[in-house]
Amino acid sequence: MNILRLIPVFLSSLLLAAHFYRSGNLLTAILCLAVLFLLFLKKPWVPRLFQFLLILGALEWLRSLYYLAAMRIAWEQPWARLAIILGAVALFTALSALVFSSRVMRARYYSKDQ
Repeated sequence: MNILRLIPVFLSSLLLAAHFYRSGNLLTAILCLAVLFLLFLKKPWVPRLFQFLLILGALEWLRSLYYLAAMRIAWEQPWARLAIILGAVALFTALSALVFSSRVMRARYYSKDQ
């Protein structure tokens, strides 16, 4: 059941889409959702593309963490909880890229009988 193995990838993409939608970047939010359809292709470039996109997504979460924490610090508001939550989301997004390192997923995308 490969679909269960891909749940972290789906969740990470959905979180990124919500993040971009919330910030008013509708095109990027749509792209975060549309790229999920590529998971149905059994091509060797699909896992590498998703690993790259998930690492970029984690970097976006860290960028947002830096920006929002700096803003809260400047306004003298608490920022530690924000840092923990966004740090955890960034870590989850980065670790989602490891899904494609499993033997089952490698067999799915790199099999010779495509």
